[in-house]
Amino acid sequence: MTVCTTEILDKMIVPEHVKDVLRAAKSYQFIGNRAGLLDVALGNPQNKTFDVGYDVNGNYVKEVQVNRCKNGFAVNYLEEYMRRRDPECMLIGDDKPTDKVTFKERQGKEFGGVREETFEWLKQQDLIVTAFTVGAFEDDEGYGGLLVAPANAGFFVAGLADLQGILDIFKLDHDFKVHTTLYLAPPFRHTHFDGKQVVVHNRCDDLYEIFSYNLYPGPSAKKGVYGVLLSIGEKEEWTTLHASTVQVVTPYDNVSTIMHEGASGSGKSEMLEHVHREEDGRLLLGENCVNSNERKYLTLPHGCVLNPVTDDMAMCHTSAQNDSKQVVACDAEQAWFVRLNHLLHYGTDPHLEKVTIHPEEPLIFLNLEGAPDSTILVWDHIQDKPGVPCPNPRVILPRHLVPGTVNGMVEVQLRNFGIRTPPCTKEMPTYGIVGYLHFLSPALAWLWRLVAPRGHANPSITESEALTSEGVGSYWPFASGRFVDHANLLLRQIIETPETRYSLTPNQHVGAWKVSFMPQWISREYLSRRGMARFKADQLVESRCSLLGHTLKSMQVEGSPIPHELLRVEEQPEVGIEGYDKGAEILHGFFRKELEKFRDDGLDSIGRKIIECCMDNGSDEDYEKLINS
Repeated sequence: MTVCTTEILDKMIVPEHVKDVLRAAKSYQFIGNRAGLLDVALGNPQNKTFDVGYDVNGNYVKEVQVNRCKNGFAVNYLEEYMRRRDPECMLIGDDKPTDKVTFKERQGKEFGGVREETFEWLKQQDLIVTAFTVGAFEDDEGYGGLLVAPANAGFFVAGLADLQGILDIFKLDHDFKVHTTLYLAPPFRHTHFDGKQVVVHNRCDDLYEIFSYNLYPGPSAKKGVYGVLLSIGEKEEWTTLHASTVQVVTPYDNVSTIMHEGASGSGKSEMLEHVHREEDGRLLLGENCVNSNERKYLTLPHGCVLNPVTDDMAMCHTSAQNDSKQVVACDAEQAWFVRLNHLLHYGTDPHLEKVTIHPEEPLIFLNLEGAPDSTILVWDHIQDKPGVPCPNPRVILPRHLVPGTVNGMVEVQLRNFGIRTPPCTKEMPTYGIVGYLHFLSPALAWLWRLVAPRGHANPSITESEALTSEGVGSYWPFASGRFVDHANLLLRQIIETPETRYSLTPNQHVGAWKVSFMPQWISREYLSRRGMARFKADQLVESRCSLLGHTLKSMQVEGSPIPHELLRVEEQPEVGIEGYDKGAEILHGFFRKELEKFRDDGLDSIGRKIIECCMDNGSDEDYEKLINS
């Protein structure tokens, strides 16, 4: 696991300043396999518990406690703020074109000085170095990445290696060319950034650098590397969609591939989950928020078989598109960062429970209870404060441990967009007017991907404002370039894949009904059983809000009807036309505000027409004319 300095440096094609950090460090060990990383996750293989902390101006600050459990490692942050991603953590350290906040704008000085301080701090540490992959290509290597981290942060290194795919340089038959380096310096959060999560992206001419100044892997080990892929795609004109993808096999052996996009918390991980059932096997379609005794159920004898393709990052490289008229995608990751907040008790998701309670290999769990030598249970979430469970419990789940996982490229028949919606009533109207299932024209589908609503009660990030935007593609928090370039990439992709169709589903609430993620689960079951043939005109109804495209006149799953008021929210007596229209105006106002910044000379001419259509309150027919599908 440990090799001599000369050998490892000779095998790396990397700028000299990276090698200088390693040469000057107190010590470093290169680890090229998962077993070696797990050995150091708690300092050494004998430890059952391990504290991760650092000297901060002469005081020891404990950040994380790691416990060795029967099914993996329980990683828990002492500070509530560190248990989820800060959406404002990304700063740009270079002077290349960007629409993101730069380090200089936020901090009032150039990044170069802090960059050198980071290198000097690393030189004073015992280090772990590991190589990983960025993206997934036919040669299985992608772009080369290198992580340099303090040795006591072994759990972080192991998590990144799981997510991105670890490489053993000495097993390669060629020298390892480093495209991306990630440097981990946790105490800088306290010494330089007032305790805030900060991840600096520094785009050098010959290297993409990520400086992670915190120990929560979401902003750097996962989303930081996502930003690298987006930057590569900007230059090469392809994109990595913020999406889960699943091949759905019906009881009749029909196969459909559905992609689910949206902001954090919009249901990407849930799209890969089997539909949640009540104790008697029925599906709870919804519970009335006004009258909690009123519930609606559906009987579904057999659910579809789910073969996961991607969980969060769907790489759509142009080399795989060929002549296909549908979006072609593959997984850009080697493991999934699965959120578990909706699992509240035993039996909610037996498939995920089985994989995590009795894994073939030890797993890394975050924000879950786990005493040494115990079994970590996915419904035992730690508490942010007494009686308040952390909303962001996670497990890093290597995709090869998930049964039925599909490797390689797939063609996508349907791209669904998810949005978290609050309850809506005539007394308290909100944008929670989205019915169980809507169908969008390509032009409308593009608009939804520009505004990307973050939505109601987002569990994955530190803020909870009612309606804000995740930004273009719903991946904007991770991108380092210009939003208009990404808007053009997404539009071009939609135009060039006319056989892929588009839908929209809410989660949490449909009008006055609490629904959890049932709309997307039911829609998945319905559309897969029906097949992807187009609907006849008399099967669809134009939504009262033009931003919601069309919905179904009626919807049946295995002979059981979905109540019409769950399809068309204005028909709910608790909402009515008046409450619905007020909610529609809230949604329109949000779109107009968010789309204003895209009225840029660099935007594609078709894109400008689509935005003007929205600004002029265009009808669904107007949108359909702008992109022929």
